[in-house]
Amino acid sequence: MSDSAARRTLAALGTAVLTLACVAMTPPAASAATGPQRVILVPTADPATSQTLTWRSQGSGAPVLEIAPAAAPDQVTTVGGAETGSVGGSFHAATADGLAPDTDYRYRVGDGTAFSPWRTFTTASSGADPFTFLYFGDVQNGISTGGAPLAQAALAAEPDAELAVHAGDLVNDANSESEWTDWFNAFGPEATGTMNHVTTPGNHEYALLSLSDYWRPQFPTPDNGASSWGRHLPFTTYYTDYQGVRFVVLNSNYRQAAPIGSRIWMDLQRNWLEDVLADNPHPWTVVTFHHPVFSNSPDRDNAVLRQAWLDTFEDYDVDLVLQGHDHSYGRGNAAANATADPAVQTGPVYTVAVTGTKMYDISEDNWTDNGAEVRVQFSDTSTYQAVEVDGDTLHYTARTADGTVVDSFTIDKSDGKTVTDTL
Repeated sequence: MSDSAARRTLAALGTAVLTLACVAMTPPAASAATGPQRVILVPTADPATSQTLTWRSQGSGAPVLEIAPAAAPDQVTTVGGAETGSVGGSFHAATADGLAPDTDYRYRVGDGTAFSPWRTFTTASSGADPFTFLYFGDVQNGISTGGAPLAQAALAAEPDAELAVHAGDLVNDANSESEWTDWFNAFGPEATGTMNHVTTPGNHEYALLSLSDYWRPQFPTPDNGASSWGRHLPFTTYYTDYQGVRFVVLNSNYRQAAPIGSRIWMDLQRNWLEDVLADNPHPWTVVTFHHPVFSNSPDRDNAVLRQAWLDTFEDYDVDLVLQGHDHSYGRGNAAANATADPAVQTGPVYTVAVTGTKMYDISEDNWTDNGAEVRVQFSDTSTYQAVEVDGDTLHYTARTADGTVVDSFTIDKSDGKTVTDTL
C-alpha cells in the first residue's frame, strides 16, 4: 500500500473510532451543532502552490484555516477565512497560498473554538508527474443507495486518486438540504477533505434560472472563468492545472442563460475556451460539462453545444470531453478521426457516464446523425471512471461497483497521437 493510501486508511479508521465514541458519549444533535460540516477541497488555478477549503458551521466565531507541513506539525500558519453564504448554516472558504509543491500538509478548519479533525492533503507537483483522477457522471438519484456504494467502490479501488471530476447533477433538487447531505456522505469526509473535487453544474443544480443556493458557497471557483455581465459564468467556468493536465470546466446550461440569450452564453464560453486552450502549457487537456455534444438518449439533442464548441474541441485536439446528463454510458469520437484500424482513432474522446440509479434508453442516432461514431454504449449500468496519466500515456477505465471493467482505452502521444481501445 502506498504512503498516501496508508494515511487515508489510518485517517479513516481514526475517524470511525472518533465517530463511535461521539455516538456513545454525546447526543447527536449537540455533535452536529458544533463541529464544521461539509469540509471539501476546491482546486485553485495552481494546486501545486495553493489550496482552497470550504466548510459549513453553526458557530458565530471568525472562520480560520490552520495549516502546517505534515513533516513539521508545530509550524502552524493561521489563514483567515471568509463567509461565502448562509444556507442551513454559515459557509466559509479559506485559501492557503505559498505552499510547497508535492508536499503533505495537515490542516483543520473552524471558528477558533470548534474545529474539524486534523486531516492531510498533498499539493500537486510542479511537473507532469504521474497521477490518477476519478470521473463521476450524475449522482443525482438514489444517492445513498446507488451513488454512495459506487463512490466508495471507486475510492477503495483507487486509494491513490488525487482528484475527482463531477460532470453535473450532483443532486436532483438544487436546494435540497437532505440531498446535499447525502452527496457529501456518499463520498465521506476523508475523500472530500483530502482530495480536490472539480465540479460543474448540471440542470438539476438550477431552480428555473437560478443557480443552487449551495453552489457558490460549497464550490468557489478560481477567478479565471468566462465573464457574462454578472450572470453565472464567472462562478461556474474555470480551469485548474494539475501535474501536466489542464482541466477546463464549462457550463452547458444554455437553457438557463436568460436574459442574455443562449447564443451569447455559448459564444462567451467559446471565446474564453479558445484562449485557455491556446495558452495551455501542458501536454494534456480535459474538458468537462454536463450536457453531451452527442447524446445517448434517442429524444435528446444539444445542437447549440455542437455549433458553439465542437469545432474548438476538434481544432485544439482536446484529449477528453467528460459529460453526463443522459443517464447511460457512451464513448465515441468524430467519424473523421477513425482510422483503418477499427480499434484506433485520433482526436478527442467524448464520454457520457452516470453514477446514480436513474437510467434512460440509448440510441446511436444522435452520434451518427451528427458526424460521430459510437465505440461503446450501454444502458442500465452505473459506472465510475479511473484515468491514469503518466508521461505520454493516458489510460482510461470504466468500472461498475463490483469492479467489472466495461470500457477502457489508452491515449498514446509518444509519436503523434493515437487512441486505442483496450477492452
